[in-house]
Amino acid sequence: MKEIQGGVTAAKGFKAASCEAGIKYKNRKDMLLIFSESPCTAAGVFTSNVVKAAPVMWDKEICGGIDAVHAIVGNSGIANACTGQEGKDICEKTAATVGELLGVPKNSVLVASTGVIGMQMNMDAVVSGIDKMAMNLSDSIEAGTGAAEAIMTTDTHSKEAAVEFEIGGVICKMGALAKGSGMIHPNMCTMLSFVTTDVAISHDLLQKALKNVVQDTFNMISVDGDMSTNDSLMVLANGEAGNKEIIEEGKDYDEFVAALFSICEKMARMLAGDGEGATALFTANVCGAKSKEDARVLAKSVICSSLTKAMIYGHDANFGRILCALGYSGVSFDPERIELSIESSAGKVDLFKKGEPLSFDEEYATKVLSEKEVIAKVNMNEGCCEATAWGCDLTYDYVKINADYRS
Repeated sequence: MKEIQGGVTAAKGFKAASCEAGIKYKNRKDMLLIFSESPCTAAGVFTSNVVKAAPVMWDKEICGGIDAVHAIVGNSGIANACTGQEGKDICEKTAATVGELLGVPKNSVLVASTGVIGMQMNMDAVVSGIDKMAMNLSDSIEAGTGAAEAIMTTDTHSKEAAVEFEIGGVICKMGALAKGSGMIHPNMCTMLSFVTTDVAISHDLLQKALKNVVQDTFNMISVDGDMSTNDSLMVLANGEAGNKEIIEEGKDYDEFVAALFSICEKMARMLAGDGEGATALFTANVCGAKSKEDARVLAKSVICSSLTKAMIYGHDANFGRILCALGYSGVSFDPERIELSIESSAGKVDLFKKGEPLSFDEEYATKVLSEKEVIAKVNMNEGCCEATAWGCDLTYDYVKINADYRS
């Protein structure tokens, strides 16, 4: 497997387009369209927030079935959440418009929205945007990048990735885009991300692969502890690579899962590092835990703590905050066994070992904590299980961004 240039248009048979529809923003792209003429197997995982946006409810039904999917249409600016029956009607009309223009059924079109909750969509703007995009679909790298840019809200940069790999001797590709900067919190999956691949794989195995991969990628990130109403991660597989369809677990399935994990992990790291107002990616690696679930809970507790996030922003090696976050995680452990250090590209500082603080150079520790990625390494010394979580520092700008988000 190797990384290649591109995003959602990297896989064979996928085209994309984007445009300025004027749904809320002015003078910027705010709609995207992804299309495969070949029918796709689709899988998805969605927010566990009880308050679900209209597009989430539309997409869950489509991804839960076995009918072919051809397209994803999305917008930024307005979330189409908490919008009642009108919001549901907008989803159906949006899908129907795409279907009419591209010659596919409306129930083969997935719909995604992100932005302000509680505002109604302007259907005229949506239809106008779809008209523009349907005429400009392209399989170019630039078209994929444009789609990634169109779904941004408070993101500071677009997020996309692609990989090439082999299944049964056949070259296959997978690409993705994602958006997310605020309202990012674990438990599926707190953002929008679309993955495309030319692999042939059954619906059941595609869904299984996605559910397994998300546990240690998107479900291990947090920016602010707020779970969105619109979180969606969807995968389309059109089979155009020509591999023998994956219908059972084995070597081919494992190769596919590895590629999907690589893409999702990269996207997850990008989302965490681009948290609203963030200056650093904050990674917590917990090893030596008694179970995989314990390791996940401990790692997420560290990166979710407002105090540890503020510590990273202040470049202050106040390691007691990390120990405190481990302690209230809900996992039972012996504090006397813990070993704790911080690492970055500037070096490593050992902070705590087996119940006692270690002496360290404060100036050097500040240097280590001042890099673009800071890693807290925790060894519980109670088992052999490990997990990694990703977050970001907490800055003044986070409050500024969210204080006037609607404007």
